Amino acid sequence: MIQIFEALEVREDPYFLTVDVEEGEIVADIINNMNSHKVYLLVDHDTKRIWTYNGQNSSFKLQIYGGILAGMLRKQLKLFYRVYPLNMYSTENPEFQKVMVKTIGPGRAKTIDKKDFSKSGTQSASANIIIHNPRLNKALENINSYSTPEDFNRIFLIVAGTIYSDEETPIALIEEKNSVSLVKMGRLNNGFTFFDDRNYSTRVVVKKRSIQGIELFVHDYDKMPVVHIKIPIIHEEKFSKEGDMDKLLAAFDIPESLPDVEVGEEEITKREN
Repeated sequence: MIQIFEALEVREDPYFLTVDVEEGEIVADIINNMNSHKVYLLVDHDTKRIWTYNGQNSSFKLQIYGGILAGMLRKQLKLFYRVYPLNMYSTENPEFQKVMVKTIGPGRAKTIDKKDFSKSGTQSASANIIIHNPRLNKALENINSYSTPEDFNRIFLIVAGTIYSDEETPIALIEEKNSVSLVKMGRLNNGFTFFDDRNYSTRVVVKKRSIQGIELFVHDYDKMPVVHIKIPIIHEEKFSKEGDMDKLLAAFDIPESLPDVEVGEEEITKREN
């Protein structure tokens, strides 16, 4: 049996709360494309888990509110429940499907409204996320444990101020198979960094209240023209092969006489004057 609560943003203090979701018989009646702009909290009393679910089109602010509300639900249930992100699974994953077919029903969790907030509680909510530089290998392990959002491609990944990009390498030409690997692009400059060349969707991966990395995705249909590089590039094959040393030394020799050059009428006139 699962209780479902929707996270809502309101205009007055405390600015966010939950409401009961009573319609629907199973979870799949609520978690679908029609509600992709919403954020839900699913209290699974069978497994003692609180699932957070962020719709694909939900706002970043609402997703933050949902995480805070999930923590408040856990305290309400005397900490016997653990919070897990349902978005870490793809929709085809067996764990995701197992949740989708569960029955919606009553339970002992109660909706969170204005009376459940105190000034000290709302002020300390921002301390739940700690920003520090994680170890790269561990951060990548945590980030890659989350499935890629459907119909999206990751363009950039930022870990501890260093930006990476996914690079595809063909491994089978006949079957058109590619291998994807991360390529380090360099460190970000201090100050503002603008990613306004495309319509990016941003995902912040948090593990144990620490930011592991920030991913920038674009939708499959966001096809951009190829960028033509206008600066000279030294390709590796140009300097990784042995050359003729005599030709290199000959290039520095100063000739004893310069070849005859045809002089135009304008140049003759200048010389005469």
